[in-house]
Amino acid sequence: MNQVKTLGLLFLLSGLLTAIGYFVIGGPPGIIIGIVMAAVSNLGAWYFSDRIALSSYGAQAVSAGEAPELHEMLKSLSDRAEIPTPDLYLIDSPAANAFATGRDPNHAAVAVTKGIVDLLSREELEGVLAHELSHVTNRDTLIQAVAATIGGAISSLAYMAQWASYGMSYQDNDQRRANPIGLLLAVFLAPMAASVIQMSISRTREFEADADAGRLTGQPEALANALLRLQDNAQKVAIQGNPAFAPLLIINSFSGQGFANLFSTHPSTEERVSRLLELQKQSVLA
Repeated sequence: MNQVKTLGLLFLLSGLLTAIGYFVIGGPPGIIIGIVMAAVSNLGAWYFSDRIALSSYGAQAVSAGEAPELHEMLKSLSDRAEIPTPDLYLIDSPAANAFATGRDPNHAAVAVTKGIVDLLSREELEGVLAHELSHVTNRDTLIQAVAATIGGAISSLAYMAQWASYGMSYQDNDQRRANPIGLLLAVFLAPMAASVIQMSISRTREFEADADAGRLTGQPEALANALLRLQDNAQKVAIQGNPAFAPLLIINSFSGQGFANLFSTHPSTEERVSRLLELQKQSVLA
């Protein structure tokens, strides 16, 4: 069901991009340009999103000799998940966080901060790595990259619409003007809708990655404890990087409750912990 929901949300994003093309440029040419932009965005996300994400956070490749314990944990979990071991990257930041990127399990990377390595116990860190590997296995990294790229294209077209509306104010009255309601939707509402869709995709994938990680390690409670410690750290130390890639991170300090959760890239930590503890209870009873 989550896969169907995610595909539906990606379809809505592409539809928004096509609709903005129609309102900004007008008629069939606008629709065609919107479709072309969606295709180019998807292709760019497919090939370059991993490099962009890693560069955004200043991640550096780390060898087995430099971080033997991390490499051993990552390889052991990858073998259990039956996927190739991703490349390992380290981010020189006191913020405790991690993310995975790459278009498929054969072209994947996992990045962790120095802060998370120093903060968590071995069992908690294994839970975090298993969470990131679950994103790789489920191809969430590609889905989130595509969503972010299309969302960026929507914002770019919205800016074009805004400048187009300024230009129209100088037209003669007898010239045909674009639909002002359409321009309003393109400039203000479409980017907001795109952001909500992107965040919905991210929240959906986080719950599934948490559950898969708990099953992979057999210790859902360890990941639950890690999330609580990471949430506390995120409130004190913010990770520096491109906000467009915030949905890739395992924790985000702006996740919230109620109406605020609509605009959060992640579900609330409390709900994630609750689900993991329920999974722990089920595994004990089984």
